[in-house]
Amino acid sequence: MIMDGNGRWAKKKHLPRALGHKKGVEVVREIVRHAATTGLEALSLYAFSSENWKRPEDEINDLMGLLRAFIKSDIEEFAANDVRLRIIGNYKVLAPDIVEMIEDALARTAHNKRTTLAVALNYGSQDELVRAAQAAAGEGAITAEAIERHLDTADMPPLDLLIRTSGEQRLSNFMLWQAAYAELWFTDTLWPDFTPAEFDTALAEFGKRERRYGGR
Repeated sequence: MIMDGNGRWAKKKHLPRALGHKKGVEVVREIVRHAATTGLEALSLYAFSSENWKRPEDEINDLMGLLRAFIKSDIEEFAANDVRLRIIGNYKVLAPDIVEMIEDALARTAHNKRTTLAVALNYGSQDELVRAAQAAAGEGAITAEAIERHLDTADMPPLDLLIRTSGEQRLSNFMLWQAAYAELWFTDTLWPDFTPAEFDTALAEFGKRERRYGGR
């Protein structure tokens, strides 16, 4: 899921952008809880891209503060509900205290099996592909199989459905390789207004589509 529209939601309501992001985190929590009841193997959320560092410093600080609060408040629930946390992207460049919190959360949920929540932090798909190709070249021939072995998502199931909110219809450097044959579903709903019911609508629409993978 590309969770887009926090800033526009806040602007429409004449609120600071920080409150849009705060509301967005509340929706993340609601959607993750709901997704765990649907039988999904994995849910991936585009939380902070490698390009988001271009945003104003105060906004980045707000986002990092929300990340700290989310990990502190929700890791116990993840552990209790058999949810495995995964991070994709280079999270180790974040503040040391955040890195420590993330690694503790990863260790505590590593053996959970009900569903996987993958959070993309400091993630950019083009960078991921460069890193994967370099690693593949270090082992020998650069093949599709070799690249896939070195993607950040290598131990996750294939991407089936990609959802983007807010009316934008682009991938924004998210899972470019993984989305090769994924179904795409776009909604005009801004992320803070996204609901479990609309999530279910997206899943139902996905269930109606015929997937050909290049065939007839």
